Amino acid sequence: MGSDVFFMDMRAKGGSGLLTKLEHMLDRAGFRELIEANDLTAVKLHFGERGNLAYIRPQYIRRIVNKLKEYGAKPFLTDANTLYAGSRSNAVDHLETAVENGFDFAIVGAPLIIADGINGKDYVNVPVNLTHFKEVKIGSAAVNADAIIAVTHFKGHEATGFGGTLKNLGMGLGSRAGKQMQHSDLLPNVDQEKCIGCSRCAKYCPALAIEVINKKARISQEKCIGCGECTVTCTSRSIAINWKTTADVIQEKIAEYTAGVLQGKENKAGFITFVTQVSPDCDCCNWNDLPVVGDIGILASKDPIAIDQAAVDLVNQARGSAGSRLGEDVESHDKFRVIHPAVDWSVQLVYGEKIGLGSRDYNLIKVG
Repeated sequence: MGSDVFFMDMRAKGGSGLLTKLEHMLDRAGFRELIEANDLTAVKLHFGERGNLAYIRPQYIRRIVNKLKEYGAKPFLTDANTLYAGSRSNAVDHLETAVENGFDFAIVGAPLIIADGINGKDYVNVPVNLTHFKEVKIGSAAVNADAIIAVTHFKGHEATGFGGTLKNLGMGLGSRAGKQMQHSDLLPNVDQEKCIGCSRCAKYCPALAIEVINKKARISQEKCIGCGECTVTCTSRSIAINWKTTADVIQEKIAEYTAGVLQGKENKAGFITFVTQVSPDCDCCNWNDLPVVGDIGILASKDPIAIDQAAVDLVNQARGSAGSRLGEDVESHDKFRVIHPAVDWSVQLVYGEKIGLGSRDYNLIKVG
């Protein structure tokens, strides 16, 4: 028996606009049952990179916030800082970008809290004891919240085929060092020519694997645990960010991080996915390409695997957009493999199901 996934299309009529339909769907999906009075509720979303316009409209977020308040929650919007040097790699730039994109308190009705703090150091090591990680580094605001609602923009992704709920939670709420651990299977090295001997990396190394000798940092490969703290701490970029891993492994790592995010929130997590403006690449780009399909609808579920499976199925069943990255393959039944042919996107769902995150079997229930 599959998990329930509720679906609303993008049709609207007098007295039942999209915002009203969204509120009705949250009621039908049983989100009220997830919330107890005064629950500090993390609403995890992507605020959009500066220059990218494919993020979810703030007006939708306001209605979600209003519903959560109606249920008795105290909601706040959150995301963790990025690993790459964009407009969201520290809390100051991140919040400025969020406000610029319309996620201001006056519009969304909830405060914004960057989950891993001003520079990505505010995280909790959550034990998961899985294949790739024994523990994962999750932004403390998400860990300390009573409940979590993941609001996801569904799109393509160059490393995982598609970016859905698992990507939004696992990679999204990993601290900056946690993101490095998901992206790389290599231990870091110091570029001696760039190193300025500031000792910041040694200060933050939890394994005491770094020494500064003759004003140059050196990493002991025997002591190094590959946590990524030095990489995200280095201001001179002498310890390079490594992006070297396989598509299968990064998807499994993301699933394990998702397990860490959801730990302790059994029956306290809900998932909303916007299958709209389905761009071929991640929202972390500072631009967005023509959507590969037209706007399909919005989904809600209590199962993160089922909602991702339903979203990818809906995209694959739809006719592709002429002139998009799909080229001549607008009728393809595996659109994300057309866009990113080297990536088997199903790995994240198969592995996520294996480690108990949810079920790929689902019942699609349409909400009028």
